[in-house]
Amino acid sequence: MSAHGDVDMGHTVAGWTGTYIAVVGFSVAGFGMILASGLVMAAGCAVIALAAVLTWALHLAGWGKPSGPRPADQWDWRVKDPTARRGHPNCVGCRMAGRRAVSAAGRPLPEAVGAQL
Repeated sequence: MSAHGDVDMGHTVAGWTGTYIAVVGFSVAGFGMILASGLVMAAGCAVIALAAVLTWALHLAGWGKPSGPRPADQWDWRVKDPTARRGHPNCVGCRMAGRRAVSAAGRPLPEAVGAQL
């Protein structure tokens, strides 16, 4: 049992990687503010943007997770999401990549149909 009880907190490789890189970016940007250097602040902002793009790419590669709870056997943060290639229902990141959540038969899932309006 985790410190949060018997729940899935959504810790994933995509989430942790993006968080660490974003913290570095915010630190660089903050250091740029202390130095009053626009170039260092811009570099920090670029690292933050890199964190967002990398997190999205890792999510699409299966290292993220869909919204809501996952089965208990997928709670570990190192478990790859087997449904990522089809897209997640109501997932903005998957929709931005052109993925729609579909059933095994290839039909759009009901909760994904309304999300694309």
